[in-house]
Amino acid sequence: MALSTQVEDSLKDAEECLRNALAFAARSERAFVAREIAQMVSSINNLIDADQIIDHMDQFIKAREEDDV
Repeated sequence: MALSTQVEDSLKDAEECLRNALAFAARSERAFVAREIAQMVSSINNLIDADQIIDHMDQFIKAREEDDV
């Protein structure tokens, strides 16, 4: 089951806001703040990518099961 469009769009919006915050943090905050923001961006990317990979795997498995029948 893929992420709904609304959820994926919201995650991408959050990622964009975090990237903006990261740009400011890189100039004016302590390094650990920028690192944590970067980790949040990475986590959002990983979530979206992992969901897509799982969807592809599900499709592959279903196709294999249909071929075996």
